[in-house]
Amino acid sequence: MNTLANLFDAHSIVGDLGLIGVLAIIFAETGLLVGLAFPGDSLLFIAGVAASGSGAAILGGASLNPVLLFIGAPIAAILGSQVGHWFGSTYGRKLFDRPDGRFFNRQRVLATEKWLTKYGTGKALVLSRFIPFVRTLINPLAGIVGIPMKKFLVWNITGAVIWTQLVLGAGFILGEKLKGSVDKYLLPIVGLIIIISVIPVAVEFFREWSTRKHHS
Repeated sequence: MNTLANLFDAHSIVGDLGLIGVLAIIFAETGLLVGLAFPGDSLLFIAGVAASGSGAAILGGASLNPVLLFIGAPIAAILGSQVGHWFGSTYGRKLFDRPDGRFFNRQRVLATEKWLTKYGTGKALVLSRFIPFVRTLINPLAGIVGIPMKKFLVWNITGAVIWTQLVLGAGFILGEKLKGSVDKYLLPIVGLIIIISVIPVAVEFFREWSTRKHHS
């Protein structure tokens, strides 16, 4: 498998690129538009497993320093998002004036902008950390709509810490108990984390639907 292909596989990133590779992908996934194609939640989960005591045995010898991982991951996520915000505030909507592509299209941009407008800065930035594509696009969009840098930084830090520590922590804790391949646990755990994170959004959608139905 070549290096480029490795960047799209969480196992390869942890095993072949180590801690530096994990942090670089987290930065890119949250700060650069090319990060739309990179693994996010799955990478954090597997990195957490690799940092556990039995992680190396489960992942074929791959292991990560837990202290450096748990400190470095949120820093990488924060810096990545700040770069995304700067990009949006600097280049504005012209940044998105391009034909639709496989990983980037106007529908995703519009959906993310609606998310940011509807739920407010704090809730949107924190919850978006758990939603693929949205956590990448929401940062430049926050810059485009003019959210102040200081306000963005506060919620960026909050969301980055909650996201990284929760998913890394799940991998780290379960890494001590997992037996056999980590693959059969990966999708259920990541899926559960995403479902829990969108419960507040689902509740608000239901409230809005109920209000519309009541007034119709």
